Amino acid sequence: QVQLVESGGGLVQPGGSLRLSCAASGSIFSIHAMAWYRQTPGKQRELVAGITSGGSTNYADSVKGRFTISRDSAKNTVYLQMNSLKPEDTAVYSCNADARSGISLVRSNYWGQGTQVTVSS
Repeated sequence: QVQLVESGGGLVQPGGSLRLSCAASGSIFSIHAMAWYRQTPGKQRELVAGITSGGSTNYADSVKGRFTISRDSAKNTVYLQMNSLKPEDTAVYSCNADARSGISLVRSNYWGQGTQVTVSS
């Protein structure tokens, strides 16, 4: 019903930057919030940054001042600008949307397939 497709991951050197994108498509009635999560093997998935439909944002303490989440509501797309990347930022980054389906009108959480970010010299 709602599909999320991420892009922009890859390999970057420490101190470098990457910009992730996540586009929502399908039958969408409304999107209440979108967020980026990350996960490394053996660890729980953690919230990196989130943004509401009203534009309010929140960040994990570990990325504050380095990452910026933004949203283009007209395109149903959320971005994560990642600067000053560190090796510990290496993870699979997944996009999440708290959205209401245009078919069932049920509000649910939707996930993208994830994109690998590797920070290494």
